[in-house]
Amino acid sequence: MALAEAPEPLGGAGRLPRRPASWSLGSVPPPALVLLGILSVQFGAGLAKHLFDRLPPSAVVLLRLLASAVVLGIVARKALRTVLRDHSRRELAVAAGLGLALATMNFSIYQSFSRIPLGVAVTIEFLGPLTVSVLGSRRPRDLVWVVLAAAGVLMLAKGGGDLDLVGVAFALLAGVCWAAYIVLTAATGKGFSGSTGLALASILAFALMLPVGVAAGGTALLSPELLLIGLGVGVLSSVIPYSLEMEALRRMPARVFGILMSLEPAVAALIGVLLLDEVLSGRQWVAVGCVMAACAGATLGDRRPPPEPAG
Repeated sequence: MALAEAPEPLGGAGRLPRRPASWSLGSVPPPALVLLGILSVQFGAGLAKHLFDRLPPSAVVLLRLLASAVVLGIVARKALRTVLRDHSRRELAVAAGLGLALATMNFSIYQSFSRIPLGVAVTIEFLGPLTVSVLGSRRPRDLVWVVLAAAGVLMLAKGGGDLDLVGVAFALLAGVCWAAYIVLTAATGKGFSGSTGLALASILAFALMLPVGVAAGGTALLSPELLLIGLGVGVLSSVIPYSLEMEALRRMPARVFGILMSLEPAVAALIGVLLLDEVLSGRQWVAVGCVMAACAGATLGDRRPPPEPAG
C-alpha cells in the first residue's frame, strides 16, 4: 500500500521532519484493492480446505458466517435494534431470503471444495453471476459468452478424469445461490440503508447454519486452535474482501470492477496449486480461461452497479 505523509514546519536544522508513515485504503489504486480482495477470498478458501481433515466443511462454514455476522452486526448495530419496527414484513422476508441464499451458497461451495479442486469449483460457481449478467442484458452478442462459458464447463466435466460429480453439483448449486444472492441483494438494498440488510442476512445465515455446523463439528468446535483458524477463514473470506471491494467500488466503474472480478477463477486455481498441490490439466486451464473470458465479456458495457460482496 502507498504511504501517506503530511508535511510539517521546518525544524531547527532546516530539514523537514517526518511524521510516522500512515496507511490509508484511499491511497491504494482501486484495481489493487480488488486484486487484494480476490487473493484474500481464495487464500481463505485454501486455508478452509486445509481444515477439512480436522473440521468438517459445515463446521468451517459456521465459523466463517460467525465472523461476518459479528463484524457486520457491530457496524450496523444501531439500525438492527429497531429493524423489526422500521421495516415491513415484505422487506424482512427479502432479507430472510438473502440470508437463506447466503447460507446455502457458503455450504454448497465448501462441500464442493471438499470434493473437487478449488479452481474448478470456483470456475463452475461463476456461472451464477454470469447468468444474471446475461439475463439482465438485451445485447444479442451476449449469447456468445453463454456458449463460451458452456464450452468451458463442458471441458471441465469431460476433461477432469476422476472429477467428483457430487462436487460439480454442489458448485452448480453454489452458482445458483450466488445468482439469487445478487438479485436479493439488489432488492434488500432498496429497503434497508447502508449495510443493515446484509448484516441482518448474515446473522440469519449464521442462525440457519448453527444446527448443521454444530452437529457436524461437535466438540471439535471447542478447540481454541480450530476456532481461531476458522474465524481467520471468515475474516479472510468475508471481512477483508468486503472492506477492500467496497472501497474500490467507490472509486471505479462497475464495468471495470466486474472485469477484474473475472480473474477470480484463475486466482483460485493458482491458490489450489500453491497451497493445496491441486495441479490442473492443460484442458482444465483452458476451460477456466473460457469461463473467465465469458465473465469479462458479459461485463463489458454493463453499466449496472455490481452487488455488495458476499458475506
